[in-house]
Amino acid sequence: MSVNSTEKTRDRMIVEEGAVVRFLRATEIDSRLLGMIGALLLIWVGFHLYGQIFNGFGAFLTPRNLWNLSVQTSSIGIMATGMVLVIVTRHIDLSVGSILGFCAMTMAITQVWILPQWLGLGHPAIWIIAVIVGIITGTLIGTFHGWLVAYRGIPAFIVTLGGLLAWRGMAFLLARGETISPVDANFALLGGGPYGAVGSFWSWVIGILACLGVAAVLMNGRRQRKRFGFPLRPVWAEWLLGVIGCGVILGFVILVNSYPWPRGIVRQYAQANNIEVPEGGLFISHGFAIPVLILIAVGIFMTFLTTRTRFGRYVFAIGGNPEAAELAGINTKWVTLKIFALMGALCGLSAVVASARLNSATNNLGTLDELYVIAAAVIGGTSLSGGIGTIYGAILGALVMQSLQTGMVLIGFDAAIQQIVVGSVLVVAVWLDTVYRKRAK
Repeated sequence: MSVNSTEKTRDRMIVEEGAVVRFLRATEIDSRLLGMIGALLLIWVGFHLYGQIFNGFGAFLTPRNLWNLSVQTSSIGIMATGMVLVIVTRHIDLSVGSILGFCAMTMAITQVWILPQWLGLGHPAIWIIAVIVGIITGTLIGTFHGWLVAYRGIPAFIVTLGGLLAWRGMAFLLARGETISPVDANFALLGGGPYGAVGSFWSWVIGILACLGVAAVLMNGRRQRKRFGFPLRPVWAEWLLGVIGCGVILGFVILVNSYPWPRGIVRQYAQANNIEVPEGGLFISHGFAIPVLILIAVGIFMTFLTTRTRFGRYVFAIGGNPEAAELAGINTKWVTLKIFALMGALCGLSAVVASARLNSATNNLGTLDELYVIAAAVIGGTSLSGGIGTIYGAILGALVMQSLQTGMVLIGFDAAIQQIVVGSVLVVAVWLDTVYRKRAK
């Protein structure tokens, strides 16, 4: 290659790199977010092509698998949003899986053994009381852990490691090692399934409202920037972000509406409602599963909490420099207690989804979930050094972890290989975080 052609190639690369940098700066898209999305798409396409090449068909990129994947991600994703705050403040919570199991067992006993005797079997208030009991139980456990960490000075690693063992044992003693099932029929809807989804119409309603929400957020953000004199994004960047956001939302709606109910359940539904099934069958869409809607609601709430409230600013201030935060007048102990209480409440909510999906509470429910929750937060960009983390990153990290697990199950990897892969991914994620922070300095 001649000197002139080499120089032209180098100049072209500089121009292209400059264009990419200018694009990211104009749109303010996080480069790590793009990296996670790229890794996720690579995992999806890789597992699908593997199935096509070695099994004769690709089962990953299908409406059925992606719908189930979204439901399976919900439980881990809910807890991962809370783990972001824990890790941001330079703590760790190893007990989330055991808290989930204990809360699930508490709710199962409440709705199967206790409430039917007082209210009667199938009473409409049973599932509501059970959910409240589960969330309150998780909150109390998290508050206790936070008190030990903040006011008694015990390291969070030790407190939650003890909690991992203690609450798993408590769950076993609570039910004498039995599996409690089935849970209340209305409670079971919170776990997804054909009846635990909102259907095609309401999915479109939610999708359209979400698009309007994206437009409102962009317009409000631009208005606030003008008000306080902050730099504005170019108009084309605002439009591009809106189009991409709405495109992703509507694409998700189309996906969940593409997965029909199983034929047997359709027949039962048609018979129960005196509906004549046509010759080609009756297509009834699942739509958004209730666990996915719960995860989305939690994600929105936690994002608002961390970015728009004083509590969220205190959390990141403590994570950035605990000593400086305390000197600035922040009650770091009280904030730490609230973080662990919130983590416990999210474990209780996650227990609702997990036990409803299984239609039972077992002693093994939530086992090793702490690994997946921590990995989801770290893969999503939460720094173990504290001070850095995002809620949407943790949810994407949970989706990455669940995609890996689901893909390995589809192609027939045994449990040992799955654990090796998950452990390796966690180590690589921490290494990438270290490299990223060194380059950012």
